[in-house]
Amino acid sequence: MQGHVASQGAATAIGFVAVVFWSALALLTKMAGNIPPFQLLFLSFFVAFIFSIMIIAWRGNRLVKIFRQPIQVWLFSFAAIFIYHALYFFALQNAPPAEASLLAYLWPLLIVIFSIFLERKAFHAKHLIGALLGFGGCAVAILGQSSSLNKISNYSGYIAALLCALVWSTYSVINRRFSDVPSEIIGGVCGLVAIAALPFHLATENAVYPTMREWIAIIILGFGPTGLAFFAWDYATKWGHLPTIGALSYLAPLFSTLLLIAAGWTAPRWTVVAATLLTVGGAVIATFDHRKVFSGKFNRDGV
Repeated sequence: MQGHVASQGAATAIGFVAVVFWSALALLTKMAGNIPPFQLLFLSFFVAFIFSIMIIAWRGNRLVKIFRQPIQVWLFSFAAIFIYHALYFFALQNAPPAEASLLAYLWPLLIVIFSIFLERKAFHAKHLIGALLGFGGCAVAILGQSSSLNKISNYSGYIAALLCALVWSTYSVINRRFSDVPSEIIGGVCGLVAIAALPFHLATENAVYPTMREWIAIIILGFGPTGLAFFAWDYATKWGHLPTIGALSYLAPLFSTLLLIAAGWTAPRWTVVAATLLTVGGAVIATFDHRKVFSGKFNRDGV
C-alpha cells in the first residue's frame, strides 16, 4: 500500500476510511448473534486474511518480501489487534452495545493525549477540558442505565471496553515508529489473529454454527472493519496527522450509535444522545486549532 508515500492530508483522509468501516463494527457484532467472542474473532479475521491475500496478489506484490519483517513488528501488531478485538467482542456481549462502544471509543481522545506526551508537547487547557468531557460522556452512558449496573456481567463488559481504548490508542501512537514497514503486512497479522483465536475458542467455548444472517455479518466484518480498515489505519497512523485523525475518529461512535438506533438494537434514549455529544465535543475541543484550520498548515506530528 505504501510505495511512494502520499501527502499527509491524503494519509489522514485514508484514516477516515477506517473510521467509516469501524462505525459498523458494533452493529455487525450484534448481527453476528450469539457466536462466542473467540469464534467470532477466528471467523472474521480468517475472512480478513483471505481478502488481504487476494488484494496483495491482485496488486502484484510478493508475499515473501512483504512478510519478511522483524519479529518485533509482527508481535507488536498481532498483540494489539488480537487483544483489542477479543476485549471488544467480549464487551459487546456483556454490556449494553451503545454504552460499551462509547467507552471503547475513548481511544481517539487518548491518541491525542498520548501523542502530546510522546512528542513532549505542552498539555494545554483544551486537552484537559476535552478529556474531562470525554470521560463525562462515558459516565453519562453508564450511569444513565441504572438497571444495567445491577448485572455483574455488565461491569466486566465496561472494564473490557475501557481496556480496548487503552490498547488501541497505545498501538496507534507507537505504530508511527514502524513507518518503514509496508502496510500490507496487516494481511499476515490478520491470519495470525485468526490462528491464535482458534485454540482459545476450542478450549473455552462451545461452537455455534452461524445462520445465514450471521454469515453475512461475519463476511462483511472480515472485508471491512477487521480487514480493509486495518490497512487504511496502519497507513494513516504512520503518515497522517495524528491529532486530526483522532478528531475524525470521534465520528465513528456517533455513526455507530445512529446505526444501532436505526437497526433497533439501541433505543434513542437521552443518555445515549448526551453521552455521544459530550464525547464528540470533548474530542473537537481537544484537537481544534483555528490557526491550522484557517491557514491549512499542518506539521507531521504537531498538535
